[in-house]
Amino acid sequence: MAKYKIIMTGGGTAGHVTPNLALVPKLKQKGFEIKYIGSVDGIEKEIITKNNIPFFGISCGKLRRYFDVKNFTDPFKILKGIAQALKILSKEKPDVIFSKGGFVAVPVVIAASIKKIPVVAHESDMTPGLANKLSAPFCDKLCVTFRESLKFIKDNKGVLTGSPIREEILNGDKARGKKICGFSDSKEILFIMGGSLGSKLINEEVRKNLDKLLKDFNIIHICGKGNVDKNFINKNGYKQFEYVSEELPDLMKACDYIISRAGANSIFEFLALKKPTLLIPLSKKASRGDQILNAKSFEKEGYSLMLQEEEINKNILYEKVLELKKRKQELISNMEKSQAKSGVEAIINVLLRSIR
Repeated sequence: MAKYKIIMTGGGTAGHVTPNLALVPKLKQKGFEIKYIGSVDGIEKEIITKNNIPFFGISCGKLRRYFDVKNFTDPFKILKGIAQALKILSKEKPDVIFSKGGFVAVPVVIAASIKKIPVVAHESDMTPGLANKLSAPFCDKLCVTFRESLKFIKDNKGVLTGSPIREEILNGDKARGKKICGFSDSKEILFIMGGSLGSKLINEEVRKNLDKLLKDFNIIHICGKGNVDKNFINKNGYKQFEYVSEELPDLMKACDYIISRAGANSIFEFLALKKPTLLIPLSKKASRGDQILNAKSFEKEGYSLMLQEEEINKNILYEKVLELKKRKQELISNMEKSQAKSGVEAIINVLLRSIR
């Protein structure tokens, strides 16, 4: 029989879901029964149910920093979500809530506060996102990845835990990764991904530079749903995927270099794997600038190179990849000196303290 019951929440992108999964094996070891609340039609439903965790879907609205007609209707969706979450929590009676952010988390955290259920949240990026800012007054503790984040959190709620890293990511098989892609030669491998939804900009730049890149590298390209380019399906040394899950640890183990966005969950996994990375953060036009701060921090520590979207021109991506290759040992050496470690144990200790 389970000692404790936890309800996890978070959604909108894989970045709000996969860190929850990193905690699951250790939570089960500690005697937790685990359930999940997410949005009815978000990416989280598929990811969570695939992992055999009971899932409840609720209504959620998005609060935007810009004018949109939906800003007048979405508050009603949030109120509906709070009512639905209250009903679920009343029935399930969890000991604690763990929130990974995203707008679906806001109604759950508010409902938990009404029911006097302890809430622990986690913020991956250097500055809290809007959902975590809204949730913070209703949380008991807000765990953070970066030490710099503590200054943004009031009422002594901030706890530096680091980022939870999925154990399976560290246990990939290089030979299996190469076999999945059909790579049989000794060329170094460049792994490219643009976040869980893909990146049109990164996809286009990679394909513009493809012939030049293929002279030096085999390429694994995670390009996002609907973004596989049929013109390149039979291109030797270039393997495209829309999205990967089970194969990801093997593909990441097989690669020598990474080109990626700069979401905090991903970059700490790259750090744990000691993979030299070129980070292309989302620009301020498309985000609140959190990825730029993440990338600058990693560049300053000497773990990664950084390329801002505004700097991209015809040849810059290829030149940056060659620089990455040239500085490979320097970047690996810096990563080996890093004190950063997986935050799984630290977060679970915060959860246990909150219950007690």
